[in-house]
Amino acid sequence: MLIYRFLTGEDDAAFCHKVTKALSQGWQLHGGPTYAFDSHSKKMRAGQAVTRAAKDQPYDPDKPLSDY
Repeated sequence: MLIYRFLTGEDDAAFCHKVTKALSQGWQLHGGPTYAFDSHSKKMRAGQAVTRAAKDQPYDPDKPLSDY
């Protein structure tokens, strides 16, 4: 089964660390990053999809995706 997550955050070092942590845990980049201007906060927001194969586990919608 392929697990999908979409990571988001302010376009800063903390967001880069969030993506780097996911990669270090076996997640892989899925496509390129996205950027959008948040007019409420007046800051850029970033997003990055990541996927990871989860073998021999049934999908459970109540289980956090980071636990797969």
